[in-house]
Amino acid sequence: MKKYKKILLVAAASLSFATVSSAADKLKIGTEGAYPPFNLIDSSGAVVGFDIDIAQALCDKMEAECTVVTSDWDGIIPALNAKKFDFLAASMSITDERLQAVDFTDPYYTNGLQFIAPKSSDFQLDKKSMKGKVIGAQRATIAGHWLEDNFGNDISIKFYDTNENAYLDLESGRLDGVLADKFVNWEWLNSDAGANFEFKGEPVFDNDKIGIALRKGDDQLRERLNTALKEIVEDGTYKTINDKYFPFNVY
Repeated sequence: MKKYKKILLVAAASLSFATVSSAADKLKIGTEGAYPPFNLIDSSGAVVGFDIDIAQALCDKMEAECTVVTSDWDGIIPALNAKKFDFLAASMSITDERLQAVDFTDPYYTNGLQFIAPKSSDFQLDKKSMKGKVIGAQRATIAGHWLEDNFGNDISIKFYDTNENAYLDLESGRLDGVLADKFVNWEWLNSDAGANFEFKGEPVFDNDKIGIALRKGDDQLRERLNTALKEIVEDGTYKTINDKYFPFNVY
């Protein structure tokens, strides 16, 4: 009888551990949902894109059940720190300023900033040529900060809640150009809406490291994500996802 009770206690303890482990492996991915091809909401209402595919691949490696939560870009770090999701896969640049509020994984791709403007426009990247131009950028991004630091006294900067709205104003002629991540601009230039526009000049910020953001001190999850990232790069999963979206390597 005592032996039977001991077996029951061990079984109960195992079940309890499994329940805790299962609960711990239910994670929420935060993203913006308005940044194609990295994250966007498709016609069925699903959140898709490169960021999401990479995040789900990491979840598979971690054997975690993951769901996606969207948030406006302006409030996305506060939402992470308010525990509305567990980690943030939203093409976020790793910067010293952001590192004061959140931690990051190793980079999962490298980006840069590049101007786009009408093909017919004379668009030179010097202060004299840029004088008086109206340039769009998404609010609270590296692009916006770069414009302020480098052309703040020479141009009018118009900030937008999403890149998509900046493109609408560029297409309608209300902007002379847009500065954004070069891969996002590349996607738009290859659309029907971007047919009459092109890149102008070389990238102006070409070593932009993109990482997954986590709450400060969440070291265990960060290490799990870093390990999973190495695994998907080594086994070819990353390349399969990359090739789904781009004809070049973004890693």
